[in-house]
Amino acid sequence: MPVTENKVSLFELITSLSDAIDLVSPSVANHHRLSAYIASSIAKELNLAPEHINDITLAALVHDVGSLSLKDRLDLLTFEAEHTQLHSELGYQLLGMFKPLTNVASIVRYHHIPWNNSEGMKFSGKPVPFGSHILQIADRIAVLLKSKEEILSQVKPIIEKIENQSGKMFNPEFVLAFKRVAEREFFWFNLTSPNLMQIIGALVNIQSIELDIDSLIDLTKMYSRIIDFRSKFTASHSNGLAACAESIAKLGGFSEIECKMMRVAGYLHDLGKLAVPAEYLEKPENLTKDEFNVMKSHSYHTFRLLKSLGNFDVIAEWSAFHHECLDGTGYPFHLKGKAIPMGARIIAVADVFVALTEDRPYRKGMKKEKTLDILQRMADNYVLDPNIVSLIKLNFEDINVTRIKAQETANEEYQVFIQAAG
Repeated sequence: MPVTENKVSLFELITSLSDAIDLVSPSVANHHRLSAYIASSIAKELNLAPEHINDITLAALVHDVGSLSLKDRLDLLTFEAEHTQLHSELGYQLLGMFKPLTNVASIVRYHHIPWNNSEGMKFSGKPVPFGSHILQIADRIAVLLKSKEEILSQVKPIIEKIENQSGKMFNPEFVLAFKRVAEREFFWFNLTSPNLMQIIGALVNIQSIELDIDSLIDLTKMYSRIIDFRSKFTASHSNGLAACAESIAKLGGFSEIECKMMRVAGYLHDLGKLAVPAEYLEKPENLTKDEFNVMKSHSYHTFRLLKSLGNFDVIAEWSAFHHECLDGTGYPFHLKGKAIPMGARIIAVADVFVALTEDRPYRKGMKKEKTLDILQRMADNYVLDPNIVSLIKLNFEDINVTRIKAQETANEEYQVFIQAAG
């Protein structure tokens, strides 16, 4: 499969992740991009090395990844936001799961540490990367921008607000660099451009990275934690599904590389759920019609996010088509029969299997007999693939043990994640 052999753009991957995080709310959707452009502009003005500019830009694109709820994100859009270190630490823990983002994770970790007359060079005895202080000033400038007001009329009050915090919240050297950048009208006009991501891409030179299938698994496992760790009730779902889907693929005769791709698709299948409010995911009773309509959008968002990446077509389809039904009654594309790839059919069955057997906020996981009865009825009604359901029936214990072990591991990681950030 091409995705396992080609170089992958790290900039595209981070942009896709940034877009996924922004699904939490359209009202704050442009904040990461604004911060990234401002941070990269200040970094270039300081004549930093290209690798440092790249790391700062990537960090800016995902700096609020630790804000796992809409409320958290809205709170951060206050200029003098309080209690910000928790989300920074959560972001560090999440991004640090993928080795190529180690430097990015460190920048994110400390991006709300005030300069405080150079005391902010360290935090809890550890050095704070200078990139964190550049990101901090960029983040706060982005917060001050008002999208509905003419941009140049905002320049003077923004500069004054930033200057007032020179030496306190911000490094004075970085404030001066910002003031030099702010003298150029094009800098402000770029912030209002619909082509802002292309502008940011031209400012940096982020090399593509070799991403074999095992590295891809590590990356997408990080993605799955961002998706699942929004709530303790979903903390292990993607891990359980990915393990089950891979097991079913092996039983179905998929090649070794295809089985690993199945695990990747399992990790990513709910990427679009970042657009779904956490309270919907945790709701003990049935969703209302309007709430369910929002829930149905997640497969569409998963598809669009993954299709934006080169060489991800197969994984995008396997991941995003898991709510399509063989009889054409699924969503969001209403694919039917052979139009649904076998990989997507496996994800669909694994998703139902995990949903039935795992503990939910409103009920304990179902036993074997009831689980198989529901799966068989869905197969009889041509909702799920009968042949894949048969594989579940013949190998129920092995697949369920695989699910349990995978979800136990994820739950343990979730506890470590929370404790490390607490």
